[in-house]
Amino acid sequence: MGRIVRAISKDASVVCSAIDGKDIVERIEEIHKPSAVVTAALGRLAMGTSLMGFGLKGERDTITVKIDGGGPAGAMVCVADSYGNVKADVINPVVEIPCNSAGKLDVAGAVGTDGALTVVKDLGLKEPYSGQVPIVSGEIAEDITSYLALSEQVPSVCALGVLVNKDLSVKNAGGFLIQVLPFAAEEVIDQIEKNITAMQSVTKLMEEGKSCQEIALMALEGLEPDVLDDFSVEYRCGCSRERTERMLISLGTTQLEEMIKDGNVEVKCNFCGKLYNFTPDEVRGLISESTQRG
Repeated sequence: MGRIVRAISKDASVVCSAIDGKDIVERIEEIHKPSAVVTAALGRLAMGTSLMGFGLKGERDTITVKIDGGGPAGAMVCVADSYGNVKADVINPVVEIPCNSAGKLDVAGAVGTDGALTVVKDLGLKEPYSGQVPIVSGEIAEDITSYLALSEQVPSVCALGVLVNKDLSVKNAGGFLIQVLPFAAEEVIDQIEKNITAMQSVTKLMEEGKSCQEIALMALEGLEPDVLDDFSVEYRCGCSRERTERMLISLGTTQLEEMIKDGNVEVKCNFCGKLYNFTPDEVRGLISESTQRG
């Protein structure tokens, strides 16, 4: 089970949420069987989406984050709820490219840098809120930071990391998201910048045994921080047979009749890999239901 800890400065002008996402990224590896660089990329996006979802207020609110930079991995999409539970999908899970100039997994090379990061928030209103920004680096964390600054006007710092072993297992994964409120004093911002400059990478801190609570408090050092929340989070897909039926009905009579010409209809959930099978008679029942609704 993953964990998110949220800490707040004494004057309530800065909030830092930190995640231990090893279990989440392990589920991504188990479900999608990605290569190492895609595990790192999709794992970062999943944890970043989880941290952004954790900030939503409504119990049923969700956030969808998609990044499509034209790289060999193709589009990646993650969906999180307001508790930080998240699911993820990628077009091409297996990408083999050389390490970058620093000798690390080339996440930007897999993602690409010619495209956009898109965020859709379903807040229970008539229409979902949508924002989009050009990709800054393809390294995920910088792109999330850019989105929050440009689209939501929230000065932020996001750091995300996934360490993959040679056997493709996940050694550790984590990150943090600092958000500065408009009334924060200059000296508070200066202190945050000082803290971030002094901190090692998230994966290095986790290798040294630091918990996500310790990382959150470290990011707010000098601001007399307190722990605000401490929640368990997980990779969670909400698919069901009922939802799959509704999706099939939405396809319309003509397409459904075409689908059953070859026999049973099999639908696979892209997020968790679960298969749903429907016999021709069951599909005809959905067609009848669709007709009655129409």
